Amino acid sequence: MERANGRIELDRDTVERDLMRLVLTLIELLRQLMERQALRRFDQGDLSEEQEERIGLTLMLLAEKMDELRDRYGLSPEDLNIDLGPLGPLLPRD
Repeated sequence: MERANGRIELDRDTVERDLMRLVLTLIELLRQLMERQALRRFDQGDLSEEQEERIGLTLMLLAEKMDELRDRYGLSPEDLNIDLGPLGPLLPRD
């Protein structure tokens, strides 16, 4: 799917998987941003216990769904971290 230079090659047989990879990459980026924002709000004490619980449950369910979709399309977490060349990887490496 990828060439040595990091570019994605589209192949008729893998278009759906490649498209899902791109969509899941964007969702993962948004999920990580939402998680960071939630942690910041937890630390600041801006949330009620009910809000904290609801946000925690929502983020947990989203992470589970992401795992499920990655498994369905044979993708690993590393597959979602697109290399942006001189800018480095799209997602922070944990």
